[in-house]
Amino acid sequence: MAKIAFILLCHKDPAAIIRQAEQLTAAGDYIAIHFDARAPKAAYAQIRDGLADNPNVAFAKTRIKCGWGEWSLVQATLHAVEAAVDAFPRASHFYMVSGDCMAIKSAKYAHDFLDADDVDYVESFDYFRSDWIKTGFREERLIYRHWFNERTQKRLFYWSFWAQRKLGITREVPADLQIMIGSQWWCLRRRTIEWILDFTRKRKDVMKFFRTTWIPDETFFQTLVRHVVPREEIRSRTLTFLMFTDYGMPVTFYNDHYDLLLGQEGLFARKISPEAKELKDRLGVVYASDRDDFTITNEGRNLFKFVTGRGRIGRRFGSRFWENETTLGRDRELLIIACKKWHVAKRLVAGIKEHTDLPALEYLFNEDGTDLPDLGGAQSTLEKRTRHRRALMRMLFDHYGRRRLVICLDTANIDLMQDFFSDRATTRLLEIECDFPDDYLIGHARRVGLAGEQTSEDVIARLLPTIRNDVSYESERIRDAGFANVMRLRQGAEVAENAAALAKFLDVDDETAMTLAETPYLFVD
Repeated sequence: MAKIAFILLCHKDPAAIIRQAEQLTAAGDYIAIHFDARAPKAAYAQIRDGLADNPNVAFAKTRIKCGWGEWSLVQATLHAVEAAVDAFPRASHFYMVSGDCMAIKSAKYAHDFLDADDVDYVESFDYFRSDWIKTGFREERLIYRHWFNERTQKRLFYWSFWAQRKLGITREVPADLQIMIGSQWWCLRRRTIEWILDFTRKRKDVMKFFRTTWIPDETFFQTLVRHVVPREEIRSRTLTFLMFTDYGMPVTFYNDHYDLLLGQEGLFARKISPEAKELKDRLGVVYASDRDDFTITNEGRNLFKFVTGRGRIGRRFGSRFWENETTLGRDRELLIIACKKWHVAKRLVAGIKEHTDLPALEYLFNEDGTDLPDLGGAQSTLEKRTRHRRALMRMLFDHYGRRRLVICLDTANIDLMQDFFSDRATTRLLEIECDFPDDYLIGHARRVGLAGEQTSEDVIARLLPTIRNDVSYESERIRDAGFANVMRLRQGAEVAENAAALAKFLDVDDETAMTLAETPYLFVD
């Protein structure tokens, strides 16, 4: 059975560290601690005294001062790993954690999980080809030498960098290494750890190289694991559930996140707020429990994106040159059907194709698989379609050889509507107003990843008002935009009323409009 030796790097709150160590060793696992040498001696003494009687706790033999982005974090990790290897010969796995991490699964669940697959878990993406680094230095982290701390010695850090750059002083990456990058929250097997320690003793050139790279805790273990372990024995992911904001800051979890955290596929989560006392107490008993009935819904990241995205309504990048300089054509008419229930709009589009000669397209800006003609690659991805939307629409008009064209948009695509209405072409909008019973909204939440089949009723109950308000808000934004030439089709309205809206929108005779308004099962979910 798997036995885990946790590698804990910490620098504050000795009482919390003692509690964390006791919780993680209560089920028979181990922990090796490196406590930052910058911390007060009294705090370290408190930790040593508090855990003196626990045989499953070891301490790094050497304590060093650690700084963000420095080699010192890797060196401190190696000191703790060496202590764990020596003290715990029965440890089969070594799991990196911090004081802000807490278990979200039981030890039994974690052991069974690790026993099921004989692999290492470490994010390790190609340093130069992946998009793991979103902004800032990339190659510069490696080819220049970084002796100073970017946060505490900012002037020296950047003076040194610019001096090397101006003088052309660079270095090569060790030729036999493929530099990898990823999260520092890894879980490695014992033989992998032993291979890495042996590598560090033999390859002084590699150690010298990494000592002056910037943020090496994101590259050192990630690179060495790929170097010493066969690819098929590596899972490039972390077992610690964590999320980041758009600004690269870690998301913090609070008392009301307990159910959400237990539903994620990770074994641990970070960052837990120091003020989340209730959450810490509840999670504190999870690891030592015998629970193995965790229901994995994995909706955390989608929920975060959904909720935070609602605060950014209206944000868009500046107009691209191809948007400014491309028009659909003054003599053309773009007919937009806006509907949240895609199947309703698709049924109407099918009717339009059958009963009129208008070319009509489904959700081409929302669905990758929308049936489109070959337009030289401009139609190949959603990103390209959206980025080159006016050029794309002009090509579609040219392809069909028609003056009028029908498309479908989700009601959330207000930016696209605004862009098309600002064009010289005539644009009309038909908004289809549907009813949204709870069952439909629950299904919608599951389809877009905001909830899973096993998501609790309590979470669903809290989520439903937010989704319903969001749908209503999208409709309100369309009304507030003040578009000209807007018609509405309403579920529950008289057929004659909907037919009148369709006749005006499509500019068709009353008989055709009535036929479309009577489309079988138009509003049925």
